[in-house]
Parts: sequence; structure tokens; C-alpha cells
Amino acid sequence: MEIVMCFVIGFLFMAAVYLMLSKSLLRIIIGTGLLSHGAHLLILTMGGLEGSAPPVVSHGVTDYADPLPQALILTAIVISFGVTAFFLVLAYRAYQELGTDNMNLMRGTEDHD
Repeated sequence: MEIVMCFVIGFLFMAAVYLMLSKSLLRIIIGTGLLSHGAHLLILTMGGLEGSAPPVVSHGVTDYADPLPQALILTAIVISFGVTAFFLVLAYRAYQELGTDNMNLMRGTEDHD
């Protein structure tokens, strides 16, 4: 199962880098979302996928899973949701002001500095 997850994570990172290198602001935002999903899957895979032991220690249980990867992923999901929402609002406001989402056209010229 880890091999399949490695390919999925690699594909997510590849697609994220491809989208982040484009000129459209919306594609860059989608690329950052894919990059965060790839990082979440990477943390989950590094934590182990066997899933046979419970993540909570109770009386009589001698084998338990490490709850740290799940806590890190939950925190990362909340942070990536907030960052994505901020990027979307920023892109919408930039589109309202400039009328384009092309990064080359948003850059401007030296005359406007």
C-alpha cells in the first residue's frame, strides 16, 4: 500500500508544481491546494498505514498507534484551508481591480513604480 501512496504523492507534487509554474493566478491557487494535499498524504504515509492498533491508550491495551501524524495532518488541513481562502479572496480582489488573472499582466511596467 505504501508503494501506491508514493506514486499518488509523487503525482500530486508533480501536478502542483506544474500548476504553480503557470501564469494564471487561479491555477497557482489550485497548485498550492494540491501541494498541501500531497504533504498531508506524505505525513500520513510516514506515520504508517497498518491501522490495526487503536490510536488511544486505554486500560489493557499494550499496542497502540502513534496519534502524532493524525494531529499534524488535522492542523495542516485547517491551516491550508485558511491559506486557500485567503488566496481566493486576494485573487478575486486582484481580478476586480486589474481585470485579469495573468501574472505577467499583473506585474506592470517600470513606469507605474
